[in-house]
Amino acid sequence: MNQTATQQGHPKGLYVLFATEMWERFNYYGMRAILVLFLVKAMAFNQDAASQVYGSYTGLVYLTPLFGGYIADRYWGNKRSIIAGALVMAIGEFILFFCGHYYDNAALAMPLFYTGLGCMIAGNGFFKPNISSMVGQLYKKGDSKIDAAYTIFYMGINTGGALGPIVCGFFGDTGNNGDFKWAFLAGGIAMLLSVITQVIFQKKYLVDADGASIGDAPKGAPTLFLKIPVMVGFLFLLSVVTIALVYIDINVVSYLFWLLIACILLIAFIIFSDASLDALEKKKVAVLFTVSFFVIFFWSAFEQAGASLTFFASENTQRDLGFYVVPASFFQSLNSIFVVTLAPLVAWVWIKLGKANREPSSPFKMAMGLMLLALGYLWIATGVKGVGAGIKVSMIWLIGMYMMHTFGELCLSPIGLSLFNKLAPVKFASLLMAVWFTANAFANKFAGVLSSLYPDGKTTYFVGYAIANLYDFFILFVIMAGAAATILFLLARKLKTMMD
Repeated sequence: MNQTATQQGHPKGLYVLFATEMWERFNYYGMRAILVLFLVKAMAFNQDAASQVYGSYTGLVYLTPLFGGYIADRYWGNKRSIIAGALVMAIGEFILFFCGHYYDNAALAMPLFYTGLGCMIAGNGFFKPNISSMVGQLYKKGDSKIDAAYTIFYMGINTGGALGPIVCGFFGDTGNNGDFKWAFLAGGIAMLLSVITQVIFQKKYLVDADGASIGDAPKGAPTLFLKIPVMVGFLFLLSVVTIALVYIDINVVSYLFWLLIACILLIAFIIFSDASLDALEKKKVAVLFTVSFFVIFFWSAFEQAGASLTFFASENTQRDLGFYVVPASFFQSLNSIFVVTLAPLVAWVWIKLGKANREPSSPFKMAMGLMLLALGYLWIATGVKGVGAGIKVSMIWLIGMYMMHTFGELCLSPIGLSLFNKLAPVKFASLLMAVWFTANAFANKFAGVLSSLYPDGKTTYFVGYAIANLYDFFILFVIMAGAAATILFLLARKLKTMMD
């Protein structure tokens, strides 16, 4: 199939990819919506421990793309990696289903819980970087529609992100601790649907602008290791290693921050020591590493949605409508709902500004995203200022915050993904996409640490900053995101010149 005739619009392969990822996002966000609630209410974790599990799990979810991107580039190819990763994630959700069924038997539930998390982490490492990388492969280099394509991709996959917490919350977050298992089952079914979508449509539609197949295994890759059952078996063995990594980070020593720093330094050494890259290419790679540093501050605050903001929704938000008590997990759908509704507006604004030669640079857009995040936390801090302990506030404060955070996300995340696609040297495309997810990994681990500061009646300290109440807690994120935004605004022009 030659897509040249369709390039005035967007290739059909774009919609195949976001449909595939839509079901994966249904699974991920559905599980994230109930994870800390399941740990606190069913598994008897305290909020501090649940936050640490959340941070380690989501941190490793974004770290394993380093390995998955490397294997895909050299051996498996994007398409096979996506299918194998999705199948292992489905297995993980079904294991968590049994964990939820036997939640009151700690001797059985805990091994099942960590095994399920291990499968989710390992499978995601092979799914996530490869599907994001394939979006850019649908277009010719320099195609002006790539930014809009990633925004459309973002809008499509967030349909799953919106449905996941609602469906999983409806069946799992019912007040009956034994019902959490149905949320995990729904996630597993979603992953099977993701596999089916990819398998049915990939041959016909996952092709580049000239009709050539994309995402295939490199020439000369060992045939034995390209069999899907063999790949799934390999990932299941990787899951066993991941289980140990999660358990050690949570219960023995928190090594993950140091591991992430080591990974970044190793990747930087591999790329900058490559003699085949010229000076301009290395400058572009330097831009990617710089913006990756700043997105850590964005995601560590943004990802409170699955941890401290879920506690806030559960304990400090008035959710009783008189005829129905809104499950706390439902609020995690707000971000994705806002993405679906607001993404066309943001994409339209970028296109209009581009036609008028007034479109901001990508680093400037990302600084805007950080500032909008800070304003969202300022909004909710205003809502809880002076509110006494045990008093619940209106849902409007959470809803307004999530709307501002979504505008910030749309200025940062799809723009960042597109920037990596445009600037990354071809031979390091998937590996550099994994750098983006490593920044996310650091941020998610950091998010768990920050969530553990959620006020519980006593004053805690973070780098000398005292947190005695919810207002103090939310202002911490205003300071952090606002400072990062200001510095990135100042650097934006210099980064722009390094990109050209």
